Order: sequence, then structure tokens, then C-alpha cells
Amino acid sequence: MDFFEVVNPRVSELTKNEHLLFDYVVKNLNEIKNKSIREVADDCFVSTTTFLRFVRKIGFSGYSEFTTVIKYTLLNQKTEEKVSPFVVSQREYREEYLKNINESVRVIDKSSLTAVADYLKQKPVIYLFAKGMNKQLMQYVKYLFAAAGFLVVFPEDQSMRTIVQQQIHSEDIVFILTYQGKDQEWIQLLQQLKNTVHPLLVSITGADNNVVQNMSDINFYVFTDELFLNKMEITSHISMLAILELILYQFLDSAGEGEYHLVFK
Repeated sequence: MDFFEVVNPRVSELTKNEHLLFDYVVKNLNEIKNKSIREVADDCFVSTTTFLRFVRKIGFSGYSEFTTVIKYTLLNQKTEEKVSPFVVSQREYREEYLKNINESVRVIDKSSLTAVADYLKQKPVIYLFAKGMNKQLMQYVKYLFAAAGFLVVFPEDQSMRTIVQQQIHSEDIVFILTYQGKDQEWIQLLQQLKNTVHPLLVSITGADNNVVQNMSDINFYVFTDELFLNKMEITSHISMLAILELILYQFLDSAGEGEYHLVFK
């Protein structure tokens, strides 16, 4: 049982005060796993009854199950590694690879695509957030949107991301790329932005229900197989890139005549 899988369906139902408790829990999973409910409640400046009510609201039968699942989740994050699909034939995997890309594009919600494109017409500052392999993808995305005349900010390390968060305004747009959608840093980022300036929050995640997906204003999801080679992730990110390109193309398609000089060869 994974902590984020349990709480996912219930995040949208939390009150503002409960969101603050959720934010504290996500930031302090390592410390909470070894604390009593009284200690955690004191840290949050609430009664044990209030915290227990919160624990039950996010899907746990009690505090004991709550901490047990947290411990399991933290342990699983360190050891999780999926079996490579290359145990099947190259032809089978090639067909599955292409099917994933086609399906990711086919299921894109046109209204969400249009909503992001319309928001881009206001020429917001674009903030890009990504880690790991997604950072290389985001470099290309930064190039694309900069070529279209946007101011694009892409902080690549955690210290810079912390600084940049303070510069985001309500009229800006934030893109977050995360396949699993349960990275604690991204959850904290979304929580902070939703509770303060609240720019347009757009995420691209895996198709499985996840916290980042539920906390975003607009979510696009992709289908892919997670791959690891010598304990390093080599999962295909082509579908994520396709969605970001389609967002830009949708914006360009709706731009005023003569605003952009596009040449198709």
C-alpha cells in the first residue's frame, strides 16, 4: 500500500486547514514515521483529535496504519525498480511503444488544450519544473517557447527552484513534468502556489491517478512503460514532449494573422 495512492482520491476534498496539515505531512514523512500522534499534533498546533480526524479523512483507519503506510512508502521509494519490458521481443515492444504514443495523443482533452493556448495569449511568464531525464526535455521546451516570444524560466537545481518559487505571480503559468506524480517537492510546490498567488498550474504525468494530477488546474496524462537500465531510468518521454509541442502549436494556430511567420516545408 502506497501513501500517495491512498490519499490521492481525497486530496480535492480537504479544507484549507486540512491542506496545511497535508502539506506538513508531505514535507516531513521521514520524521513523522517515528513520532506519536501527540508529537505530530503538537508540531501542527492542533489537538490529537483533530489530527486523527484528518488521518481518517485522507483514507486511513487510524494513526497506526497511517505511520505504517508511510514507512512502507519510504522504503519502497528506495528499492522500487520495474522489470524491463525487453524480456519480450523487440517487435512486440516496438508495437507497444508506438501504441503508447498514439494513445497519449488521442486522449488529449481538446478543451484543456484550448484553455492553455488561450491563457498563453496573455503572454504570461512560463515557469518549467522538472527533474532527472525530464530536465533535458525541458531544455528543448524552453527553446520552443522562447522562439515564440515567451519569457521562459527553467530553474534546474533545487536551490534555484526554491528562489524562483518566490518570483511567480498569479498571471503566470507553471508546467510540471513528473511521470509518477508523487514527488514530494512538486506536491509542496503546488501546495504553496495554490495557497498564495495561484498561477495556472499545468502538469503532465502518467495516466495513473496521482497527487500532482489532482492538485493541478489542468492535467495531461501519457501512457508509457517505465524502463530502468543499470538502475538508471530510461523511460521514453516522447509522449510528454508531444503534448508540450501540441500546446504550442495550438497557441500558434489561434494567434492573430501576421503575428507569427510559420513556414512549412
